Amino acid sequence: MAQRHLDPTDPAATATAAAGPPVPADADALADYLRAQATEFLRALRLHRESGTGAHGSNGSHGSPRSHDAHGSHSARRSDRGTPAAAPADAVRALRRAARRLSGTLHTFQPLLDADWAESMRPELAWLSGTLAMEHAYASRLERLLQALHRLSGSSALPAQQTAGRATAAVSATVPAAHPAPPERGSLTVGAAKAGALLDRQLTLARTRAHSTALQALGSSRFHAVADKVALLASEVPLRATGPATSGTTATSAATTSAASPTDLRPLAAAAETRLTDAVAALPLVTAGSPYNAEALIHGLSPDPVAHPQDAPWHQVRLLLRLHRYALEVLAGEEAEDCGDVRLLAAGEALNRHRDAAEAAAAAAQAARTPRIAPATAYALGVLHADQRHEVEAARYAFQHSWRKEPIRLP
Repeated sequence: MAQRHLDPTDPAATATAAAGPPVPADADALADYLRAQATEFLRALRLHRESGTGAHGSNGSHGSPRSHDAHGSHSARRSDRGTPAAAPADAVRALRRAARRLSGTLHTFQPLLDADWAESMRPELAWLSGTLAMEHAYASRLERLLQALHRLSGSSALPAQQTAGRATAAVSATVPAAHPAPPERGSLTVGAAKAGALLDRQLTLARTRAHSTALQALGSSRFHAVADKVALLASEVPLRATGPATSGTTATSAATTSAASPTDLRPLAAAAETRLTDAVAALPLVTAGSPYNAEALIHGLSPDPVAHPQDAPWHQVRLLLRLHRYALEVLAGEEAEDCGDVRLLAAGEALNRHRDAAEAAAAAAQAARTPRIAPATAYALGVLHADQRHEVEAARYAFQHSWRKEPIRLP
């Protein structure tokens, strides 16, 4: 089983700490990290506004909140200096990234922050990150499923990116005309075109709705209020039991705050790691240690539209792993991007693949429940669902393989 990094008796953890940069463990490190992420949030928001487009590159009419210009323009200009203009999708991705890190850090280190402020701020950041992520999720899901249909029908790989309106034609072009396939392959190939068309319609509609929701969110008073608070956070961090908020404007104020409130971030970071290791210990890693897990397909034909019962614990581990990584970033300070644990990065990538495959399988199953579809279409969707569930098992196997390795730090 995986070792806990912060255990002082663990030789691997000791070597990891020795190889990494000095670890600041006071409240100033937390304040610096929150200010840095708030600045990244404002920088991404400014880039998104200057692009003149809506979420993910489509035209839109929303504007950025006045608070960005009033409170955060100086920080955003300073961060944006010398940086080339980013695409709208890149700006939205950076906005989501900063919002996730702010929300996760507030969750882990909430006892050190003003309780009312953290309780009100964290769910709003989670709402924003989740809302902005939906359009990209639907687009990636459709591309993943069409790629799988091409692979399963024995045709060449789908091009890197198809527009929503031409995806169906690309799938239809894979049906052979001159050389019919054997009965088993032919049933899948004929159904693949209609299955691709059905998935294209359903997921493109969902993506369009998610795009509209993102545009409405970015133009809402709720988002403006979130951006106002983030702009204030870029200059002042409301720490608990410190009197005035911690500011990074002068070294004297930082030293005074540190002396007035000696806090250690390590216990809270260790608690986040403990929650992760306990959740991993509850996973069926022995079963996932086999590249093929037949038990994962037991509920594959269930008419129940709810999520697969085996997936929830793995999704929870993915969230806890993300919180643990953010806590390590806070401890590592400015060197966070250069001292990540390769084992954690590989485990996180495996869990991301697990999430994508599980959601793609659910989309295929949902499409198969469409009334009055042809038997060949339902058959193709069933094969597609089983294929994605096998991808889920492959991701679980990759996770347990990476998790059991010794921690390795990047040089």
